[in-house]
Amino acid sequence: MTERERMLAGLAYWAGEDSLAGERRRARRLMAQINQTLPEQEEERQALFRELLGKTGDAFYIEPPFICDYGSQISLGEEFYANFECLILDTCPVVIGDHVMFGPRVSVYTACHPVDAAVRIRGLELGKPVFIGNCVWVGGSTVINPGVTIGDNTVIGSGSVVTKSIPSGVVAAGNPCRVIREITEEEKLFWLEWEQQYQNSGHGAGFSLSGRELSE
Repeated sequence: MTERERMLAGLAYWAGEDSLAGERRRARRLMAQINQTLPEQEEERQALFRELLGKTGDAFYIEPPFICDYGSQISLGEEFYANFECLILDTCPVVIGDHVMFGPRVSVYTACHPVDAAVRIRGLELGKPVFIGNCVWVGGSTVINPGVTIGDNTVIGSGSVVTKSIPSGVVAAGNPCRVIREITEEEKLFWLEWEQQYQNSGHGAGFSLSGRELSE
């Protein structure tokens, strides 16, 4: 197996190998271009993101600055949004579903190091993939650690440190991040009514959500 194959499989690998170092240099060149774009250069910035990342949906938006290791192991679903200073260390795959929102300064880590100091300082590394489901909202300054899966329709409170997988349909927060409660049908109805009130107020005319026009 190559060092890259070992890295993606979660096995011990040597990050200093020439081809991996070359991939990181490529990512840094693209990130430098992305993070220097002006606000009005959205089309150019989106094209650079598509070159950097392994997969994107048709519609996504990432506020610069953005930082990653390789980019090629990051897969975005439809209508992904990340606020400022998103950081993704993608030594292993990071798979993000549809309609996911990141607050500012969200960090996703797949990279790991040996706990034993003697082995660690000799430089071998490993990683574990991260999977984030559909319709997930991750609050600002959250850290998602290696090997975590976050289920569909879940909200992660700001400042959380997610060390273990979180199920679907819950609000979770804290350090370490824990499930606080399930998201109830009553809550869903409340927010649907809240949205309807906005539309009925006359401000909803022409409001577009996910490319679909919402009538008054």
